[in-house]
Amino acid sequence: MKEQQIQDLKDRGILLAWITGLLLLISLIWILTQPLHTNNLMRTVNNVLINNNDSRRLSAFIKQKAGKANLLGYWYSINNSSDKMFVFTFFQDGVLVPLGAIVAANGTVEEIIPLSAHAVQVFSALPESILQMYINRIEATARVNIEGDLE
Repeated sequence: MKEQQIQDLKDRGILLAWITGLLLLISLIWILTQPLHTNNLMRTVNNVLINNNDSRRLSAFIKQKAGKANLLGYWYSINNSSDKMFVFTFFQDGVLVPLGAIVAANGTVEEIIPLSAHAVQVFSALPESILQMYINRIEATARVNIEGDLE
């Protein structure tokens, strides 16, 4: 190999090492700050519920078991209730729309609550088929998790 080819391989190796190191650092920071994220989200959702004169309050984050990939979102218990809330987002018109699904103890979705002013606008215009798709996914995840993963 020529000197130039060896130098190019070294440069590519260094670049790859930097990218890998940055990804590992970002992953580590994400994992270590999860409790902070979940507590901030719980406090924000509780503030939304207070502003909407809703008597329900989230009381604790429910950690899911590692394993099979589920919906992206967080499970919370509801104060003085056997129900749980699944807080999730979806994209609509390039904007994240936060929603909370109240899930009964038997795993059925009882209510979906928009968690921002934009979510209220989008939620009213959301097609029933998309809403039903999210409800089915949440219920399927809840049934699997109610069997022991969430408790």
